[in-house]
Amino acid sequence: MKKIFCTLLVMVLALQAWAVDLPKQGFGMQIGWAQPTLRVNDPSAKDSLSHHLQFRGFKVGVIYDGSFAAGFGAAMGLNYTFGVYNSGWESRNPAYGDYPKDRQLVTYNQLEVFVDWQYKFEVAKETYLILYTGPTIQCGLTLDWRKDTKDDITGEVVTVRGDAIDAYKVDPESSVGQNAIKRLNVTWGVGAGFQYQRYFLRGGYDFGLINPYKNSDFANGVHTRGRFDQWEIKIGMYFWYAD
Repeated sequence: MKKIFCTLLVMVLALQAWAVDLPKQGFGMQIGWAQPTLRVNDPSAKDSLSHHLQFRGFKVGVIYDGSFAAGFGAAMGLNYTFGVYNSGWESRNPAYGDYPKDRQLVTYNQLEVFVDWQYKFEVAKETYLILYTGPTIQCGLTLDWRKDTKDDITGEVVTVRGDAIDAYKVDPESSVGQNAIKRLNVTWGVGAGFQYQRYFLRGGYDFGLINPYKNSDFANGVHTRGRFDQWEIKIGMYFWYAD
């Protein structure tokens, strides 16, 4: 873990050193909505925990923005993202009655280092439309999940796994190995935004470039692959901005 954070820190410092002579620069913070989505491409794994989980959450972070000339530049920074997934109560065998019912609860925490290459169209004085694209390195901190069941006779809640299991630490060969997820992920994002003076709005979609599953052979002997994608919308402001 220490090596991971050191690598991410070195990347940010190197990018800041590279951008120090840019004619327009800004440093600020951003906060917004996020929807990380863990996908699986193997149809035979559709009943596993990790089948297309859509988290609802938020992100907050710091951003450095620098322009070269004629609107070209880059934005880079560090984000923290939190998300939660709740499947709600679902009947295990609908054809045979309402019970037993299962519920899956998953919480998700990660850090992200991003670099967005961008172009700003000046549509009015100090007002810009922004188009951007670039990579993000994600480092998962926790991916905790638990499963509850309602008793098939009384309807009372029975906690199947009372203590949350961290999917980043699960042994791929264990009985819950189908939920073992890699901690590091790389995405490529595309997005658009709007900036007025020191204030901005940015939103886009990040496509996962790495198969996140540690255990690629848990579903009926089929090689399992997938992606960790993300929708995001952020608002923010630059505390320091220089022309």
